[in-house]
Amino acid sequence: MLKKHHKTLFKSLIISVLILFVTFSCSPKVEQGYDKEKGYIGTISISGAFALYPLAVLWSEDFKKIHPNVRFNISAGGAGKGISDVLSNMVDIGLVSRDLHPIELEKGALPIVVANDAVIGTINSNHPNISSLLKRGLSQEELKGIFVTGKIKKWSDLDPSFVSKNIEVYVRSDAAGAAETWAKYFGASQEDLQGIGIFGDPGLAQAIKDNPLSIGFNNVNYVFDLKTKKTTDHISALPLDLNADHRIEPAEDFYTDLDSLTAAIAQSKYPSPPSRELMFVLNKDHNSKLLQEFVRFVMTEKQQGYLLENGFVPLEKELIEKESKKLIASEL
Repeated sequence: MLKKHHKTLFKSLIISVLILFVTFSCSPKVEQGYDKEKGYIGTISISGAFALYPLAVLWSEDFKKIHPNVRFNISAGGAGKGISDVLSNMVDIGLVSRDLHPIELEKGALPIVVANDAVIGTINSNHPNISSLLKRGLSQEELKGIFVTGKIKKWSDLDPSFVSKNIEVYVRSDAAGAAETWAKYFGASQEDLQGIGIFGDPGLAQAIKDNPLSIGFNNVNYVFDLKTKKTTDHISALPLDLNADHRIEPAEDFYTDLDSLTAAIAQSKYPSPPSRELMFVLNKDHNSKLLQEFVRFVMTEKQQGYLLENGFVPLEKELIEKESKKLIASEL
């Protein structure tokens, strides 16, 4: 009798679950788009590059002031996660800070440039030879010997007057646009970089700050204080010795403050790579009026105005027009 009661109860539970499943499956979903009474409605989900994360947050806050019925879910997890998430429709927009691979474009990735910035070499400001390093800089070949080939292992390998201790090399452990861009400067890929893997831009910057003998790389806005325009405590921007003459000449000297560095990036005095374009990546098969409106919104003059004060370089008008046309061509 008890067993029969259990079977009846179990069947009732199964039927209840099936009813709930059908009810929720068939219930209408709130679409991203435009409502005549409420205006733009829906939720925009975004993930990806640490470099673009601060800007995405600022843009979303301003957008919500105009369109209060729109919500945002924004997370930073690296450019690799951003592109993966958007191609699998886990998010609406991927934040990407590297060039897209052909296979990603084939899968439907639609890249739209929204800002420019750069990856810079970083060292601890308490390094025993910090003064000499800032005056001397490191050449492309020397950095390659540190980050890629491993031929340069000690600081004294760079200069006999430097401390004879191992160079503590830090790289990114996550699939990151910053790492891919830094490696590209040496004709390599992120997988070629040698060093201790650290997750995320904030983590890598902190690792440099904690170790006087360290070297690494970071996005500009994780090195400079946006209020003082100077580098934050215990970290310094490592100058690139562009002509490999073992000294930083006036034409190469633009690391003293944030404004000087962003101006050098805008004027192409800082090389590309490691300067780069930052992108929103959409999935061509994932269309909505809301996404179209938000992407156009970040291209406006006011929103581009956030870039310089946050360590980025604004887009030129010609590039804004070019990128905006991608939306029309894709019929978003």
